[in-house]
This record gives sequence, structure tokens and C-alpha cells, in this order.
Amino acid sequence: MSPCAKGGKLHCVTCHTSSGRYRFKAEEKANDACMPCHEKHVKDATAHTHHPEGSAGNKCIACHMPMTSFARMNRSDHSMLPPAPAATLAFQSPNACNLCHADRDAAWADRYVREWRTRDYQAPVLKRASLVDAARKRNWSKLPDMLSYVADKGRDEVVATSLIRMVAASGDPRIAPVLIEAIRDPSPLVRSAAAAALQDLPAKEALQTLLEATGDDCRLVRVRAAASLAAYPNLPLKDAQKKTVAAANKELLASMLSRPDQWSSHYNLGNYYLDLGELADSVASYDTALKLEPRAVLAMVNEAMAHARLGENQKADESLMKALKVAPDNAAANFNMGLLKAERNDLKAAEQYLKKALEADPQMAQAAYNLCIITSKDRLVEAVSWCRKAAELRPQDPKYAFTLAFYLNQKGDRDESVTTLKAIIEKHPGYRDAEALLREIAAAGKRP
Repeated sequence: MSPCAKGGKLHCVTCHTSSGRYRFKAEEKANDACMPCHEKHVKDATAHTHHPEGSAGNKCIACHMPMTSFARMNRSDHSMLPPAPAATLAFQSPNACNLCHADRDAAWADRYVREWRTRDYQAPVLKRASLVDAARKRNWSKLPDMLSYVADKGRDEVVATSLIRMVAASGDPRIAPVLIEAIRDPSPLVRSAAAAALQDLPAKEALQTLLEATGDDCRLVRVRAAASLAAYPNLPLKDAQKKTVAAANKELLASMLSRPDQWSSHYNLGNYYLDLGELADSVASYDTALKLEPRAVLAMVNEAMAHARLGENQKADESLMKALKVAPDNAAANFNMGLLKAERNDLKAAEQYLKKALEADPQMAQAAYNLCIITSKDRLVEAVSWCRKAAELRPQDPKYAFTLAFYLNQKGDRDESVTTLKAIIEKHPGYRDAEALLREIAAAGKRP
């Protein structure tokens, strides 16, 4: 987030009219947007920009708010950070220098900015970017660094929010205390992200924290907490808690329906009903979403899940086939179709869909796990390889490692099975399934 914005002296209407027009479009006023806070640089712009007066590079926004195109829209970078060609070299992200100097490369630009500024202002940018890049790639080897950044008092709230939204996918128990603390962060943006991420952490402390968050001063936090609590509709609540939760739920529904012309509003409403277990209402909401956007794959996939929970497997199949027709390589659609086929005992088709899901999302441990279960019936060696992959993708989840140990034992690799089980018990003390299998293997070894 821009230090100018964080300082409280910069607002939307500082630069834009109430109708959205830019106030400083005229050439003679181009740099007035940065007055009076940066008067020194504005009055002697060439010394700061290292570009001649009257050139495009001598405008504040050329370096600090470069315009790029995304999804057919032109957008200006509102982080207002200085150019970071080093980030282009590391992550291929665009930088202000090469947007103008397209005939040069990022290494050329990087040399210049390092000559102009003795302070390595790009280092913090690269550090933040490396964490975001790792999270996007689900490279959880950097998870401790990600969590440390979120917990750091000096963190950038936008980056912290982005990390919170992504680390939940790790399923790692270490994220729970960090998220619980983050829901009390000074930034409502961070608090709201933590409230959303806590939905997948049914720890007692997490639920209590979410209940408290339904009374937050910020509506965004309240509605995110209400959405997360929808997954636990039968919580025993005190009278005061019932009141705040009901009020937050009312705000959540109002926010979802504030734009009834958008398919995503009805999709989100369907997800809310799905979490509550109100399956018929969720199907109706997904149907409305698909009337507004017939190609909304997410709505098709989640509607299939609702149909499956209603026992309407044929309708679930139809919804998933529609999704796969629109997006044949969609990981979620292929995964759910694989599960549906497996439930119908069509294991050959299930295997094909699950393999396609894993191909679309190589980090989908659930797909590898289910492939292990399916292939274990007649291809034990292959089953072990799938289980090993699932365990490697999600080392923090003992279920995958335990299943690997189980099939290793079935295959006759008792030593590796025992080693795997001992590692599970060391990492997850009291994991009873691992303890029971370890005793069973030990007993079998003592038999004459």
C-alpha cells in the first residue's frame, strides 16, 4: 500500500473528481498531484526523475503509477512504489522503466536505478514478491517466512492480506495461531482476510475468534466472519452471541444481494446455503447464477456438489458435464467428476478424470490420494506411488502419510512403512491410526 495513502493525506478525490476524471491531466499540472507532500521533488523534478523537463519520464505518475493492461482494461499502479526492474528479472512483472524504454531490457533499467539510488529500495519489494510468488505456486517450504511476515508489525497490509488468502490452501496447522492473531490486526483488510481463512480451521479457538469478529467495528470483517460461521450452523451460542451473529448474517445476505444483476452474487449466496446445508436453496441460487452467466464453471461445479449431497447423482453428473464442456481442463470439475464416477463404481472413468484433475493442478493432493485408493485394488505398486505423491504434496496432513504407510505394508515394504509411521507419530503425537498400525506390524513380525 502506498505510504502516501497510509499517511492519511491522500484520498481518491485528491487526484480524481467525484465522477472519476483525473484532475491533473493538463501538462502544466502533471506533477501537482504530488503537492504539497513532495514539494521538493515536484519543484526540481528533473533532479529526482533523471529525465529531461517536458519528457514523459519527468512526470511523477510515469515512474510511480505506470499504466498496464489487464483483462482488456488499462489500469494504473496505485501502490506508487518506485520502479523495480529487479522484480522483472526475478518474476517477469512489468516495470515502469521498460514500459517506456521498450527497446531496452530490465537488466539495463536495473543498472540505472541502482546508480541513481544508493539505497537498495528494491530489496523489500523482492522479499515480499518472493513470498507471494511461493504462495501462488504453493511452495510451502517458505510457509514460516510467510507467517512471520503476516505477524510482523511492520508488514504491508495488502501483501499480508494476499498471503493470508493463499496460505489457507496449505492446510498446515501452524497457520491457525497466526490467523487467530491476525483477526485482531489494526487493519480491517487483514482482519477480514483472516476471518475468511479461519473457515477451514475448526479449532475451538478459531470458532471463538470468529464469533467475536461478528461484532467487529468494520462491516467487511463482520460479514466475512458470518460467512465462515455458516459452515457451523448448530453452534451452541449464548444470547448475546446469537444477537451479533444474526446481525452479521443479515449484513452478509444484504451484501450478497446488493447486486442482484451479477451472477457472482447468486453464486456466493449458493455457497452460503451450501455451507448451511440448505441444499435446495443453494441449487436455486446456482441456477439463478447460471441464468445470468451460462458459462460460470464455478457455479456448475458447486451445484453438482449440492445435487450429490441431495442424492441426485444424475443431476450432479449433468452439471459437471456442462462444466467440462465449457472448461475441459478445469481441475475442480474433473476432480468432482472423478469422485462421482468412483462412487458409482466406474473406476476406469474415475481414474481418467482424477488424472486429468492432477494434470490441471499438479498440487492437488486430494486427486493423488484418490488415485491411490482406486489403483490399490489391482495395482499396488502404482497405488504406493500415488500415495507417496499425495504425502509429498501435503506433508503436514498425517492422513496422506498414513495411507502411504498402510499400502507400503500391504506391498511388503514393512521397514519403510514403520519408518513412515514413526515419523507421523513424532510429528503428530497421539495419531491413533498410526499407533495402531505400528502395533499391528510389530505383532505380525513376532508371529512364528
